Amino acid sequence: MATLSEAYRNTPLHPHHIIPLDFQSVERVPESHSWQDDSLPLRIQSPESGEEASLPIIDLGDSEALKMVGPACEAWGMFQVINHGISTTLIRDVESEARRFFSLPAKEKMKALRSPGGAAGYGVARITPFFNKFMWHEGFTIVGSPMDHAREVWPHGYRRFCEVMEEYQKKTKDLSERLLILILKSLGIPEEHIEWPRSAAYQGGPAPCTALQLNSYPSCPDPARAMGLAQHTDSFLLTVLHQVSGINGLQVLKEGAGWVRVVPLEGALVVNVGDMLHIMSNGLFPSVLHRAVVDKTSHRMSMAYFYGPPADYRVAPIPRGCPSQAPLQFRPVTVREYIEMKAKNLDGALSGIRVR
Repeated sequence: MATLSEAYRNTPLHPHHIIPLDFQSVERVPESHSWQDDSLPLRIQSPESGEEASLPIIDLGDSEALKMVGPACEAWGMFQVINHGISTTLIRDVESEARRFFSLPAKEKMKALRSPGGAAGYGVARITPFFNKFMWHEGFTIVGSPMDHAREVWPHGYRRFCEVMEEYQKKTKDLSERLLILILKSLGIPEEHIEWPRSAAYQGGPAPCTALQLNSYPSCPDPARAMGLAQHTDSFLLTVLHQVSGINGLQVLKEGAGWVRVVPLEGALVVNVGDMLHIMSNGLFPSVLHRAVVDKTSHRMSMAYFYGPPADYRVAPIPRGCPSQAPLQFRPVTVREYIEMKAKNLDGALSGIRVR
């Protein structure tokens, strides 16, 4: 069976595209991290000029949730979800353990450094090589258990970190499966015809590809010159994101409005469409461009859970059997093949499988 580990091994990164800046040791934004050059394509507008987004809010306890989720995905590619079943206590524990890690000195965090051909561990975003400047960001990626990396950092104090992260992944996986079935049903596909993820959720079928990304955006002495996370789309089916309350940072590109801020809503999680759901919906649900900006005084954190099919699953538009369905726009591609394509061409992977 194919694995995503093979895709990452086939597209290794140079060490300087893995090691974060020691943010605690710098007093100004170095030239390597300065995004002030207006010729760069990401500087569509300054972070301060974004509007507050009025994202759809979907209550999973509402009988109308099914009717709301399709229009939200189609219009925004993103929505906020409440009554999602993940306890506030668990979310606060994840925040606390993530802060415990990111507050360590740089030399201690480096003990968990991601390998050049690896997917898990400490480092900068994997999209880094596609941009001329580095981002004001550090991350810890967890694929399955974080045991090995956490034990390197805390030889005698790793258990709490691992227990919290594993419990959060379990709960967020359950939520992702519930959301995905809801989204696919909104396309008019009967639940009994949703072969996957129904089998994964209810019948012990093939395990999905998942990852938990802990994001840290340290306070920045000159946020107008820095970029927290450059614009990109997510690769998998969907992403479930928790933003630490009280600090704005996430922005989404909305047609006709430009970059708009996604203000954290207490108790809500942000859900966004990824490339593979874009493909499965035949382009009806767009994988949304988003980015993160930084703050001068606050250390912002977020936790992104990525959910996708098994590595050898063939992703393709799902025929809906209705006369009005548009011609299929994309050819089938396995999850592993798509991840490899995107690792080599960040902006061109979707167009690379488009039917001519």
